[in-house]
Amino acid sequence: MEIPVLEDGVWITGPDGELIPDYDATFPTINEGEVVHGTVVRVDKDEVLVDIGYKSEGVIPVSELSIRRSVNPADEVSVGEEIDALVMQKEDAEGRLILSKKRARFELAWKAIEAAAESGEAVNGRVIEVVKGGLILDLGVRGFLPASLVDIRRVQDLEEFTGKELRCKVIELNRSRNNVVLSRRAVLEDERKEMRQAILDRLNPGDVVDGQISNIVDFGAFVDLDGMDGLIHISELSWSHVNHPSEVLEIGQTVKVKVLDIDRERQRISLGLKQTQSDPWQQVLEHYHEDDVVEGRVTKVVTFGAFVEILPGVEGLVHISELAQHHVENPREVVSQGDPVNVLILEIDGDRRRLSLSLKRVEEGAEPLPRADGGESVHLTPNLRLSEEAFPATSEELAEAALALDDDAVELVAEAVATEEVAVELAEDAVIADELAGELASEAVVAEAVAEELAAESLEADAAGDAEAAAELADEAVAAEETAVELADEAVEAEEVAVDLAAEAVAADAVAEELLEEAVVEEAVAEELAEEAVAAASDEDATT
Repeated sequence: MEIPVLEDGVWITGPDGELIPDYDATFPTINEGEVVHGTVVRVDKDEVLVDIGYKSEGVIPVSELSIRRSVNPADEVSVGEEIDALVMQKEDAEGRLILSKKRARFELAWKAIEAAAESGEAVNGRVIEVVKGGLILDLGVRGFLPASLVDIRRVQDLEEFTGKELRCKVIELNRSRNNVVLSRRAVLEDERKEMRQAILDRLNPGDVVDGQISNIVDFGAFVDLDGMDGLIHISELSWSHVNHPSEVLEIGQTVKVKVLDIDRERQRISLGLKQTQSDPWQQVLEHYHEDDVVEGRVTKVVTFGAFVEILPGVEGLVHISELAQHHVENPREVVSQGDPVNVLILEIDGDRRRLSLSLKRVEEGAEPLPRADGGESVHLTPNLRLSEEAFPATSEELAEAALALDDDAVELVAEAVATEEVAVELAEDAVIADELAGELASEAVVAEAVAEELAAESLEADAAGDAEAAAELADEAVAAEETAVELADEAVEAEEVAVDLAAEAVAADAVAEELLEEAVVEEAVAEELAEEAVAAASDEDATT
C-alpha cells in the first residue's frame, strides 16, 4: 500500500497524526468586504440562502436584500437566480456565512455615482419613496431628490412620481454619510438649453410661428415656442390700445405670432401678435382720403384737443383749434370721452401713421362715408355747444407754442429712453435675484436633508451604545438645521427683492411708454401749430 505524501492543499495531518484529505482547500478563499457571485437556492420570509461554492451556503437577512424598507424577499429574488453579494461575516455566532445583496449593489452603484458626479453625467433611478421635502430614488444607493429640484417649476403633488424612472444629476456626494443629493431640474434645464439653442438657430426675424401663452404679466405675455419662451410686449398685442394683456389673451391659448427680434447672445425672442392681424392703417390708406367725412368715437380728451378713433387701432387728433368755429379754452366744453362724432380728414400721413382731423369743418348735414371695416355706423352728430365768439391766436403766439411743445417732446423722448433703460436693468436684476432665491432655496433643502440624515445617524449611534458619536452627530444635525433655516430665510428675502424689482421694472416700463406717448402727441401738436403759425403769418401779411 502506497503511503500518501504530505502535500499542501491535498493532505493535512489529522488529530491522530494520520494524513487526511484537505477538504477546506477545495473551497474558494473569501474575505469579509469582498463581493462574491452565487445562486439563490432558497427564499424564506426572513432570509435568502445563496450557494457561492463555499463550504456552507451564505445567508442574506431580509434587511440586507434591498435599500427599500419592509420588502418581501420573494419580490426581490427567486430560486435559481444568480446574484452578487457582499461578505459581511465569514462566521456569525451560529457559524453562518452572512451576506448582503444591497451592500454589494451599493458598492457597485457608488463607483458609478462617483464617476457620474465627476464627469457631470446624469444617473437614472426609480422613485421608491416620498419623504418630507422630496423623493427617494433607488440608484443602488438611496438618493435624495429635493422637491425644489424635481422640476423646473415647483411640483405640488410629489406622489405622482412614485415608481417612475427619473434622470438626475448628482449635486452632492458624501461617502462617510452615504449621502447622495440629486437634481432633476439640472437635467431638464440642460435639455431646455439645447432646445432653446435649436429654436434660436431655426428662427429668424420676420418668421411667423405658432405658440402657446405660458404666462401673462402687466407688461405683456410670454409665448412657449416648443421649449423656449418669447415675449409679446403689450404694445405689440393689438393695433388698438390694450390696458392689460389679459383683455386679449389667456394662459394656454394657442396664437400665431411674428418674430420681431432675436437676441441670440442673451437668448431672448421678441414677438408680435398684431403683426399677424390685418393692419387697420392699410384700410385707411385704401378707403379714405383727405377731405372725406368719416365717423369715429372720442377716446381721449387732452388740453390741446381730442383723439378720435375712426377704426379699431386708428386714432387721429382733433386739435383744439379744429374743435369749433369759436375759440375753445377747454376741449371738454365741446366733446367728452366716448362721444360718437363725425370728423373731416385734414391729412393722412401713412409713413408716420398719423391722422389730422377736424370737427369744425364738417358741414351741417354732411353724410359720413361707410366704415372701411364694415362695422356698424354711429350715425350721430355731436352737440358742439357753439358760441358766436371767435378769438384767433396770432402767428407769433402759435410759433412760440410750437417751439415750446417741440422742446418738451425732445425732453420727453430723452426721459422715456432713460426710463426704459432703467426698466431693463431692473428686470435683469429681478431675474438675477429670482435665480439667487432658487439657488438658496435648493441649498436650504439640501441642508435640511443633511440635518435629517445626521439626526438619523445620531439615533443609530445612540442605539448602538456609542454616546460620544451620537452627541457629535446630534450637534452636527443642529448646525445643519440652523444653516437650512438661514438659507431658507435668505431665499425668501431674495424672492421678495426679485418681486419688488420686477414691480419696479413694470412701473418704469409703463412710465417710459407714457412719456413716449406724450412726446409723440406733443411733437404732432407742435407740427400742427407750426403750420398754423405759417398760415397765420401769411394772413397777417395779406391784411397789412
